[in-house]
Amino acid sequence: MNGGVWMGISLLLLLAGGILLAGYKRKLERSYAKTEKVLQDILNRKTVDYSETLGDTREDKLVSLSVKLSGQLLHASREAEEEKEAVKGMIGDISHQLKTPLSNIKMCTELLEEPSLTEGERLEFLHRIREQTEKIQWLLSQLVKISRLETGAVSFTPAWNGLKQTVADSVASVFAAAGEKQIEIQVQEFPEIQVWHNRKWTVEALGNILENAVKYSPKGSAIVIRVNVLELYVDIEIQDEGPGISQDEYNLIFQRFYRGKNGEKVPGSGLGLYLTQLILSKEKGYAAVQSQPGTGSCFHVMLPVGFLQNRHKITS
Repeated sequence: MNGGVWMGISLLLLLAGGILLAGYKRKLERSYAKTEKVLQDILNRKTVDYSETLGDTREDKLVSLSVKLSGQLLHASREAEEEKEAVKGMIGDISHQLKTPLSNIKMCTELLEEPSLTEGERLEFLHRIREQTEKIQWLLSQLVKISRLETGAVSFTPAWNGLKQTVADSVASVFAAAGEKQIEIQVQEFPEIQVWHNRKWTVEALGNILENAVKYSPKGSAIVIRVNVLELYVDIEIQDEGPGISQDEYNLIFQRFYRGKNGEKVPGSGLGLYLTQLILSKEKGYAAVQSQPGTGSCFHVMLPVGFLQNRHKITS
């Protein structure tokens, strides 16, 4: 083969190499541009789907990993911001709840310094101070329980326990308050049944609903407790003769610090039902309400029943 042929082959190889090199260079430039755009989107905290534009090259795989990492970082960042806003909101709510009793204590304390007060007036102001102090203690106690349950600082393990004693203990917790208003608590007869719950905390949950029923029901009325065994749950009904709840508030009343429209004139904090729902959720149960303004309210506490023990494994 003569020198001219070798020269031609060499030129062809150089030309082909140049074309391949130019193509690879353009490919790298596109890949770098794509990577740069992804990184810029990450810095701008944008959520973009690149699945249709990415190929199967090493560079595209690197971009794909960057996208996944950015998604995780954005999700964690948003969760942190939401938690921060929730904490700020809770602090504001707590400050609002404590403001009134603290102002009342301050006012009564200042009035006690008046030399012209009679002994009866002094005793009355001391009684008001004690009431407001007890209100603050109760509020802080509820907040501590909620905080510990939410953060996992306190945990409890449900078990298969008989329901009758739980209902009896719940009624006993509000018996004195009901007696002061001449409210009769009627518990309709029901068979003993094993229910998945922690007795101590469920008494707290039911007691909060009963406490509200006593608080909002008129003097001389009745509160009726019925237990209905369903296929998967036991339904504990608590029916009162209070002012009732509008349908648009059914979910709102279980939110922290929410006060119902028909109960704004009655002292309260809006924590009881939130704590009730929090407790029940840890027992694989929940609470709901049926009501209309002016007709009373019927709260339903749903808990898993004992015959599920052999059909489904329930864990806390």
